[in-house]
Amino acid sequence: MDFKRNENQIALYSETGALLAEVTFPYTDESRSAVEVDHTFVDASLRGQGIAGKLMIELADELKKRGLKAVPTCSYVVHWFEKHPEQAHLLK
Repeated sequence: MDFKRNENQIALYSETGALLAEVTFPYTDESRSAVEVDHTFVDASLRGQGIAGKLMIELADELKKRGLKAVPTCSYVVHWFEKHPEQAHLLK
């Protein structure tokens, strides 16, 4: 998978540029030390293939690289962090 990382989004696009999957994480305040992980999306054509979990692994890597803490508000993200307590250090 070739995920594209932007400042507040990690996304997967089709060859034609259509959005296939994404996780978004805007900053929570002006200090830019924490992000609200507020949205995940996986296109119906890719569901059931573990794409959302792969997005979360990419997100965890990005948070570590940038020294950011996460405030999950998306229900999938909340659930993912509950299932992965080894990533709790990334939570604010």
